[in-house]
Amino acid sequence: MVKLKKNSNAKIHFVLILTFFLFISCSHQHYYVTKVEGKQIEITKESTEVAAIEYFVKPYRENIDKDLNTVVAYAPETIDKTGIWQTPMGNLLADIAFQKGNVVFKSRENKNIDICLLNSGGIRTIIGKGDVTSKTAFEIMPFENKAIVVALKGDQILEIVDYFITGKKPHPIAGITFTISINGPKNILIQGKPIENERVYYVLTNDYLANGGDKMVFFKKGIATYDLDYKLRNMIIDYFKETKTIPVINDIRISTEN
Repeated sequence: MVKLKKNSNAKIHFVLILTFFLFISCSHQHYYVTKVEGKQIEITKESTEVAAIEYFVKPYRENIDKDLNTVVAYAPETIDKTGIWQTPMGNLLADIAFQKGNVVFKSRENKNIDICLLNSGGIRTIIGKGDVTSKTAFEIMPFENKAIVVALKGDQILEIVDYFITGKKPHPIAGITFTISINGPKNILIQGKPIENERVYYVLTNDYLANGGDKMVFFKKGIATYDLDYKLRNMIIDYFKETKTIPVINDIRISTEN
């Protein structure tokens, strides 16, 4: 009996030791990168890689080109960006955004947009005389900016006026008119009515400006913000398709008085 007990203890110890080593060997191991190798693969027009990519992309590119090059409207004359306080191009884009944005805002919030303010730097090209395609809209506004409506009080609208006077740039604007005199701004009208300092006005802009871009910090003082989920570029395309003949808008929105 004694010998059996000793043999049994020895076996138990052997199993425990074996289990211990097995546990260590199966534990999580950490691997480290010790060497990175690479090589340059030349891609030429004749390479099989380019041919394969071209074959895959071609049908998609052709469909996109077909859509972009489809004539959607006509411009009776060139609509450009020349002007000191406003431009035909700026007036057109502000009116488009105002009109298309107000339809959405009215249906969602049962409110009307009072003013539209965009930035002149966002306009990248003109509309040439003749046929206008969807591609034209992408060239005018290649960015993915969305339309945002910001609720501002009259005091912030006065900051917008001061921003124009200080910056002296023809930013696209609609819904507001004023005169710059030697003593400062006067005859500030919103939708044809005198500005009221305590009234809330709804100003349509883009998401970049709504976040204070181009130093338009007055937008960050808004008491409410509404995302229309409507890209400005899509507004332009929709307008082109509906209007057919694009108007040239030369009305004076910001005037000066000596």
